[in-house]
This record gives sequence, structure tokens and C-alpha cells, in this order.
Amino acid sequence: MAYVPGVTPGKWVRIWNERLQEIPLTLVQVPAGDACGLMAGGDADAGIVRLPVDRDVFSAIPLYTETTVVVIPKDHLLAAADEVSTEDLADEIVLHPMDDTLDWESLPGRPAIERPATTADAIELVAAGIGCLVVPQSLARLHHRRDLTYRTVTDAPESRVALSWPEDRTTDLVEHFIGIVRGRTVNSTRGPQTPGDDRSKSRPAPAKKTGGNQAKGKTSGKTAGKAAGKATGRNPRAGGAASAKPSKSAKGRKPGRRP
Repeated sequence: MAYVPGVTPGKWVRIWNERLQEIPLTLVQVPAGDACGLMAGGDADAGIVRLPVDRDVFSAIPLYTETTVVVIPKDHLLAAADEVSTEDLADEIVLHPMDDTLDWESLPGRPAIERPATTADAIELVAAGIGCLVVPQSLARLHHRRDLTYRTVTDAPESRVALSWPEDRTTDLVEHFIGIVRGRTVNSTRGPQTPGDDRSKSRPAPAKKTGGNQAKGKTSGKTAGKAAGKATGRNPRAGGAASAKPSKSAKGRKPGRRP
């Protein structure tokens, strides 16, 4: 399972390990721009990535949307506000790292002379007082420093996190992980049957059949009771003291005459 920086797949992996103990799930952290290539090459069965992905190649289930923040030094003027807008960044140098995944229509602020290679490099430049950085909140937390802080940017693009996998390789195990992230229980009828998800263990065992002779005895007893009831005119379920009633045809028949 590939995952990009900032996302936290721990809760889903924990559920997987509880349900499929014999099938290990290996996590591989990759740069945001490399996740799809890893899946396409077969080095990862699925990934928790940032959208967009190529929907002609990959399936994707959106998981959540992140708040976007601006990372600034603690003594920056914008640190006095609770939240800011892109207009407030108009006079600021806004760093735009090569691994940025925010879908900007128009970048805010003033561009830097060079684009940092990674978000981590951009954080170092912010700490050096060279500019500010707009990122998903999880990345601001991931690269936390005591000399930096962040504020919500109210009108910036938001980052959407999704579970994604190659569309032509939707295996049973991928389906099982889909069930986990969607909150299905282990006994869900929609979940796939996998080696680690044996629902038959929770089903009650079928009732044991009785011995052949005993079963025949019960059947013959009922049959005999019905036959005896017809012969005597009694209901076989009625008490033994009840007397047999003559049939209507027997009442009107005279002795010695044929019907």
C-alpha cells in the first residue's frame, strides 16, 4: 500500500491486521507525484493519494478533504490573524514546490526566483525568512517547527485524499480494503470472502441428523396412528376413552340387505 506524505492510514491498517492476520499489509511512503507510477508499475496494489488521478487508468474513492493553510514564521504579521485569504498574500513571496498538489487556477502572491524541489525544502526557506508556503494542513503538521506557525487560507484550493488502485487490477484483497475504509463490518454481506475473513466460523453448525432406525420408528409410529384412527373412526390425537361413531351410511342400512 503506497501512501503520500501527510496522510495517516494507521486506523485502516490496524483493522486489516485484526481481520487478516496471515496477510501482511506493507506500507510504502512515496512522494505525492510518484504514487501513481508505483501502482501502474505493479510495485503497489493500491495507494492513499491526493487527487486528481488519471481516471482512465485508476479507480478512486474519495476519503476526506483537507483544510489549506499558509506556513509562516511565528513573528510574521499574518500570525496575528485567525485566518487569511489569498488577497492577504498578494505582497508575499509564495513558494511553489515541485511536489505541490493543490489545483491552483492562479498562484497567489509573488513567485520566488526558483521553485523548491520539495515541500520539505520549501519549509526550510520559510524558516529562513525567504517566503511563505501554502499547503494542506497535514503537511504543515508533518513539517512542524517551533519557529513556524500556520493559518487557514479561506479561499485556497483544498486537497482531496482518496484510496486509488489500477482499475484493471481490482483484486479480492483490494475489495477487502475498500470495505474497511468504507466502514463495513467483518460480517458484512457486501464484503468479499477472503482467507482472513471466514464468515463460516461465525455460523452455527447444522443440526445433527438422528440415527436411521430412530427416525424410521418415529415415521412408522405416526403412520400407524393415522391408520388406526381411520379404522376406528377416532381422531388419533383424541383421548383413548372416546368411542367410535358410526358412519352415516351405516345408520340407514338394514341388516341382511346389500347396499
